Amino acid sequence: MNYFRTALLLAGLTALFMGVGYLIGGASGAMIALVIAAATNLFTYWNSDRMVLSMYGAHEVDAGSAPELYNLVAELAQRAGLPMPRVFVMDEVQPNAFATGRNPENAAVAVTTGLMNQLSREELAGVIAHELAHIKHHDTLLMTITATIAGAISMLAQFGMFFGGNRENNNGLGIVGSILMMILAPLGAMLVQMAISRTREYAADNLGARIVGQPMWLASALVKIEGAAHQVPNYEAERNPATAHMFIINPLSGHGVDNLFATHPSTQNRIAALQQLAAELGTQTAPRPAGGSYPPRSPWGGSGQRGPWG
Repeated sequence: MNYFRTALLLAGLTALFMGVGYLIGGASGAMIALVIAAATNLFTYWNSDRMVLSMYGAHEVDAGSAPELYNLVAELAQRAGLPMPRVFVMDEVQPNAFATGRNPENAAVAVTTGLMNQLSREELAGVIAHELAHIKHHDTLLMTITATIAGAISMLAQFGMFFGGNRENNNGLGIVGSILMMILAPLGAMLVQMAISRTREYAADNLGARIVGQPMWLASALVKIEGAAHQVPNYEAERNPATAHMFIINPLSGHGVDNLFATHPSTQNRIAALQQLAAELGTQTAPRPAGGSYPPRSPWGGSGQRGPWG
C-alpha cells in the first residue's frame, strides 16, 4: 500500500508538471527549465551525501574508534541484506539520525552524539534499522527524483509568469492565470513532495522494525527523540531547514498531526502503526513516555535486556 501511494503521488506530481507545461504552451521554455532543474538535481544526487555530512560536521568512525556503534550497524546491515554502509557521528546534543547516499553500495548512516548518549542499545538499534530501511528502499533516489520534478515545476511556473502573461489570451494563460499558476503550481508540488516524504517514513518504520525484530524499540526511541527535539535545539538544522526531512524526527519542531506542510508523520501516528505491527509480531514492550530532561548517559546503558546483539 505504501508503494502504491508513493507511485500515485509521483504520478500526480508528473501530471502536474505536464499540466503546467501544457498551460504555458512554450515548449522551448519548458525544456530549458527541465534541463536546468535536472542538471541541478543530478549534481545534488551525486554530491548530496558529502555536502550534508560536511554541513553537519559529521566525522567517520570505524571498528577501532567506535566499536559498539560500528558493530551494531554491521550486524543490522547483515540482517537487512545490505552492504556495510559508512558510519558517521555528529557532535550534536539533540538525539537524531539520518541516512544518505545514492544507492546501497554508496550509503552512509549518521547519528548524533545525543542519540548515542540518551538511547538504550535496543532503541539505537531501532533507529539504525529505520535508516537502513531507507537505504534498502532507495528512498534517497526516490526523493531526488521527486525534487527534480518539483524543481522543474517551480521553474516552469516562473517561466509562465513571463511567457504566459505576454502571450495572446486565446492560447495562453493571461496575466491573472500566470500569477495563479506561479503561486499554486509550486505549492502543489511542495505538498506532493512532503506527502511522499511522510509515506516513506511510515514504510521505513515498518521495515526497520522488522529488521530489528522489535517494533517497540523504535517506538520508544521515537518518543525520546520527539521529546528532546522540543527541548534541545539543533542550530545547524535551523540554519538549513531544507535538510529537515532527512532526519528520523523533524529536528526543527514537532507536529501533532499529519498536516499538509509536515515533512514527517506525527510521532503519535507512527507509534500507533508500530504498536499494531508489534501485535502482529507478538511483541508487547511499551515505549517509554517522553518528558523531563535528557541528561547524558553512558552509551546504551540502563536497559535490562540486551537483545540479539548482547
